[in-house]
Amino acid sequence: MLDLCREHGIAWAPYFPLGSGFPELPKVADQPAVREVATRLGATPSQVGLAWVLTRGPQTLLIPGTRSIDHLEKNLAAADVMFDKEALAVLEG
Repeated sequence: MLDLCREHGIAWAPYFPLGSGFPELPKVADQPAVREVATRLGATPSQVGLAWVLTRGPQTLLIPGTRSIDHLEKNLAAADVMFDKEALAVLEG
């Protein structure tokens, strides 16, 4: 799907990028690899999850849900999370 979007210059907006829309499925922020990287980078697990989705390509658009200004600010801070090769290896491993 991502390759097709890239090839045709189509934006990709993942539905429920942190997985919270489906109660029976695990949430991204609960994954051990995400929590490990978040601790190491001084970010929240949700920020790491959103930042990782943004690494998928420049056509990626995020629309994470929020109920408060504080939560919105934390979501926006995901754009400032930078992964080194080790962090990406942990997340993609």
